[in-house]
Amino acid sequence: MKSPSIRQRMLLAVVLPVLLIAGLLTGVFLSARMNDLDKAYHQKSQALVRQLAVSSEYGLFSANIVQLQVLASAALRESDVISVTLFDDRGVALVSVGKRRFANTPYLGRTAIATFNSRDRVDLLVQPVVPSPVQLDDYVDSSSSGVVMKPLVLGHVVLEISQDRLLALEHEMLWLGLAVLALGLVVAGLLAIQLGQGVMGPIASVSKLIERIGHGDFSARNDVLPSDPLRNLQIVLNQTAERLESSRDDLEQRITSATEALREKKEEAENATLSKSRFLAAASHDLRQPTHALGMFVARLAQLPHDSQTSGLINNLENSVLAMQDLLDALLDISRLDAHAVPVQLSSFPIENVFEKVRATFALVAQEKELRFHVRSSAVWVHSDAGLLHRVLMNLVSNALKYTQTGGVVVACRLSSGGQKIRLEVWDSGQGIAPEHHQAIFTEFFQVGNAERNRSRGLGLGLNIVQRTLKLLGYPLTLCSHPGQGSRFAIEMPTALPGLALGRARLEDTTPHQAFEGCQVLVVEDDELALAALESLLASWGCQARGAVGLAEALAHLSGGWVPDLIISDYRLPDGANGIDTIRQVRDLVGEDIAACLMSGDMDQALSLASKEAQLTLLNKPVRPAKLRSLIRHLLKDQAQTYNESPDLL
Repeated sequence: MKSPSIRQRMLLAVVLPVLLIAGLLTGVFLSARMNDLDKAYHQKSQALVRQLAVSSEYGLFSANIVQLQVLASAALRESDVISVTLFDDRGVALVSVGKRRFANTPYLGRTAIATFNSRDRVDLLVQPVVPSPVQLDDYVDSSSSGVVMKPLVLGHVVLEISQDRLLALEHEMLWLGLAVLALGLVVAGLLAIQLGQGVMGPIASVSKLIERIGHGDFSARNDVLPSDPLRNLQIVLNQTAERLESSRDDLEQRITSATEALREKKEEAENATLSKSRFLAAASHDLRQPTHALGMFVARLAQLPHDSQTSGLINNLENSVLAMQDLLDALLDISRLDAHAVPVQLSSFPIENVFEKVRATFALVAQEKELRFHVRSSAVWVHSDAGLLHRVLMNLVSNALKYTQTGGVVVACRLSSGGQKIRLEVWDSGQGIAPEHHQAIFTEFFQVGNAERNRSRGLGLGLNIVQRTLKLLGYPLTLCSHPGQGSRFAIEMPTALPGLALGRARLEDTTPHQAFEGCQVLVVEDDELALAALESLLASWGCQARGAVGLAEALAHLSGGWVPDLIISDYRLPDGANGIDTIRQVRDLVGEDIAACLMSGDMDQALSLASKEAQLTLLNKPVRPAKLRSLIRHLLKDQAQTYNESPDLL
């Protein structure tokens, strides 16, 4: 609905008070005047009928019909009188003049009555005629005799009077009042229009100026006239527009300067980011290489005979290396999640596949801590990324077992949302988490009650990786926990229709060392320490390993007719070569699809994609010996089978 304009509002502001006042005064005047007319009409009617009753007393007493006829005719000539009828004391009409409206004889009693005929708008007045009292004896008091004389009724006068003239006068007064009211409204409207014309011009000018300023035209100005009723407002608006124009010019200059400065800072930040990325890539690669070699040397050292004291030192050394490798793996996961370098590969699979791996991984850990560990079997299928979901569950269960001293841990799932989703839950009876820490536990390196950074209690990265991974998958994570009451982590994800379950080999380290006896392995590695460590470890497993620093040495090993059963190659090699091309050339030279895998300390997503395209398994350094031994077993078991997944997902 369109709102009224200023002109219309001004017209209403003037006309409405006038309408109210004029209407009130007109109503009061008309009411008073009509009351006066009605009162005068009734007084005249009453006086006329009484006068006629007094005048006809003698005629009724003497039965003088002529006199009564004269009186009735004289009364009929009065205005508004319709008929006059004179009755004797027996109710017999003696004289009747005019056109009577009443059909039946009215009630003739000792009191005067008046009735109104609404159909004909006629008043019927009945007045009894009584004789005038005459004092016959001045010396005798009739009241003292104790006899009360009832007044005699000589007859009745019946008079019919029309209200037409009264109603006509009232209508005239009403129309006169309405005419006065209309005249007042017209005058008020003319005054309002005249006033609006004097005010609306300046208001419209001010409104247009404000509209132009509102649209950013700060150069707009209005001419100010001495007679302008809004002169002061016009001056203030002109000054405001001038100040806004000046401020805008100054702001534009500042924005231009700030934009230029931000551009320079952005370029500096981008250059710094590129430098940092190059530094981190190089530092990560260079750090992973010796850590990888150290892990291999420690694994080989643990296989050699030594005394109990040396065994303790080697065990501590191995634990330190594992902790360092865990930290590097966690930091690698976080960096890849931050860079959105982790591809999501959705598929439908039974949740029991993931449960089985979790059950097998942590059964021994729970047994060593004397905890109950139960993973409830389920036939539900889900639509998700099996590898990422497995990593999430591994972190949650590992955390639950780590912070639970008594009781146990339960992993289960239940249907929700009418079977469209499932809630995957991990329950523990551990120490619980205070509400004020429910958000903080998902930040990097935060641990409740571990201010001293005790390494045996983890790194504080597991839940952060869980949160980032679930955010990548688009699954909500909820936490219910209170101190001393344990914790429950719940993940909601979509279900899928059951299909054909594709089994996948599990890479547990159950292979005896003798299973690799006589296996020919070509190791291509640019780092001599890593090469020596890997050759020594493979030899301890019964393999016959030949090391090559680069592509040239690898091809030289093949020149004498030697054919490897397995190729393990680093990605970065001397002279710009890489492991993917090296493996391809070795295969081409031999003419066989030799089982092979890649190792690398790089975190580049492009490398992961390239290895998948080449159908080669990529192991991120540092590689744990158990994982390497398990992979070798499966590669040798079926050389035609290629693993397209990262070992972190196995």
